[in-house]
Amino acid sequence: MDRPLMPKATAVWLVENTSLTFEQIAEFCGLHVLEVKGIADEEVAQGIRGLDPIGAGVLTREELARCQADANARLEMRKPKAEVKAPKKRESRYTPLSKRQDRPDAIAWLLRHHPEITDQQICKLLGTTKNTVQAVRDRTHWKSQEIRPRDPVILELCSQTDLDATVAKAKAMRDEAQGVAASSRDH
Repeated sequence: MDRPLMPKATAVWLVENTSLTFEQIAEFCGLHVLEVKGIADEEVAQGIRGLDPIGAGVLTREELARCQADANARLEMRKPKAEVKAPKKRESRYTPLSKRQDRPDAIAWLLRHHPEITDQQICKLLGTTKNTVQAVRDRTHWKSQEIRPRDPVILELCSQTDLDATVAKAKAMRDEAQGVAASSRDH
């Protein structure tokens, strides 16, 4: 069961403004019954201002009335009208100007040391374009004479975990493709 955002403040308001039992308030707010009793006796939560759960959209008046009429009933939180989805965390692919000149070196290193990685995966890993990858591969890049293969992790163009994950994924795809090719030759 979900709990209110500010349980003690909600419990203070419910104790002061309703005739709910301590057990009902404690269960709804996720507090111990003795803590709710302490709130009622003004021993606990002194100085905490009550938070109206109706105004906060957590409860409805009908739900409060239903539970005040029946001491065995349990308060149920109001369902939100719309589901809020957490936005996907996506880090930007921005590369500072000072590091952009290192991308062709990183591409050359990946092409030499990990030929199983596809152009698409290189683009995603380094934040570059397919045209750039192809130009480095074909040695038609405008900077071809100056390209020295260097590790993209050392150049800080990607993290070691991202590189390892990309290599593992590429190897799995290659092994799967070889497995499919081998099984088709057997038939």
